[in-house]
Amino acid sequence: MSTPHVLVAYASKNGSTEQIAGWIADVLSARGTVADVRPAGQVDGLAGYDAVVLGSGVYAGRWLRDATRFARRNRKRLRELPVWLFSSGPLDAEVADRAPALVRGAVRVADMVDAADQVTFGGRLDDSARGFVARQILKQGKGGDFRDRDRIRAWASGIADQIAAAWGRSA
Repeated sequence: MSTPHVLVAYASKNGSTEQIAGWIADVLSARGTVADVRPAGQVDGLAGYDAVVLGSGVYAGRWLRDATRFARRNRKRLRELPVWLFSSGPLDAEVADRAPALVRGAVRVADMVDAADQVTFGGRLDDSARGFVARQILKQGKGGDFRDRDRIRAWASGIADQIAAAWGRSA
């Protein structure tokens, strides 16, 4: 039986979501899949992939355009594959104590592609962030890194378990 190939596609404005996508791919690779990490806006097709993880940074409560366009452009094929979605964005210390609310745009994408699961992780905003709104948030002292790597890895491990079960393997 062949090794499953998973696309981990992301849309990231300041690199935080890209880093999360890399962490997810690391877990999947360590658990026996081939995981390709690519910007959603640069993916031309899904040939050769057995599953997809799609993530986006969240700005003003919305997914980034590249992620939603990717989902719309590939919706027919995505409905034929196992798909998991993640959002990255809340900037508060309490995000570790509770599961952040699902992002409305991600809920729409989940419905469109019949996603197996979706989750929202905390985000990161630091002095290297671009954009007027980001600078205003930083001026208010609300920046920081609120990503929970253990939670992200646990979620990715759950995906690896589901893939292993679908391919009749132990992970």
